[in-house]
Amino acid sequence: MINAIRIKVCGLTSLVDAEFADACGADFLGFIFYPPSPRVITLTQFRAMQPKLPPRKKVAVSVSPTVDELRAFADAGSDFFQVHFPTDTPLKTIEAWTKAVGPGKLWLAPKLLPASDVMAELIPLAGTFMLDTFHNDKFGGTGETGDWAKFARHQHAYPKRTWILSGGLNPENIGEALRASGTKFVDVNSGVELTPGVKDREKLKRFIVRLHESRR
Repeated sequence: MINAIRIKVCGLTSLVDAEFADACGADFLGFIFYPPSPRVITLTQFRAMQPKLPPRKKVAVSVSPTVDELRAFADAGSDFFQVHFPTDTPLKTIEAWTKAVGPGKLWLAPKLLPASDVMAELIPLAGTFMLDTFHNDKFGGTGETGDWAKFARHQHAYPKRTWILSGGLNPENIGEALRASGTKFVDVNSGVELTPGVKDREKLKRFIVRLHESRR
């Protein structure tokens, strides 16, 4: 945590990048188990890395997983479960995710159209929500910034939930993003990369420095 802001570094694919994220002060390490993503790792790869990973909380990132997949992520050593999904997903499916891992460990990331808000019936089903940038063909990882005012509105409307700001965050815009959104939790991925899945140490260090500077 830096200046009372929690940080998740996502899209990690190697032990060396996970260790560097830890050294920079990341609170959460994110691993993507979604085959179409250019930052995907397999469960077998994660299991091999897991005993050597830093003692930070691990987040399994997936898209519309089955309950069995969520349980497999947990068995492999994941602490939290970030689930992206289209908004037409049946409510009973989302309720099954909640039952499988518990609302305190479930991070819901609905794929919201720009003019849409998080549906009220989802709020009781998870303790944490992520708002990412909408893209027709992708679930996150676009490198494009989202609607920071929309994020602020959700955080104000549901203060008992944790809200994570994601989407196109980088060293150059993180200060503005913090001021405009009021977020206390950020997710950074493509904005601190050399190539998809490979982190740029200088960018990540600059990102952390800008977080330190944000409250001065």
